[in-house]
Amino acid sequence: MRAILIGLGLVVAVIAADMQASRASAYPVYPWCAQYGGGRGGGSNCYFANLWQCQQAISGNGGFCVENPFYWAQGASPAGAPPVARKGKRRAAH
Repeated sequence: MRAILIGLGLVVAVIAADMQASRASAYPVYPWCAQYGGGRGGGSNCYFANLWQCQQAISGNGGFCVENPFYWAQGASPAGAPPVARKGKRRAAH
């Protein structure tokens, strides 16, 4: 009986681990957004990998390009950004 319970526990653990590994990944977040319509409640499109793509999309349609705040919030740093200062003790050089 004990062997059956141990085996059943292992099966449940394997199934739970497999479910964790097979979760769907989130959609990609791109760094540039096109804002349409200004203050009149237009739309936005945040599927641009670079500023040039965004500018081409708004050309002739009106609107403007902005950096996607969710892109930078995910830990990506913009090109040329200064390094982040870390607080903590420094080790003495020997």
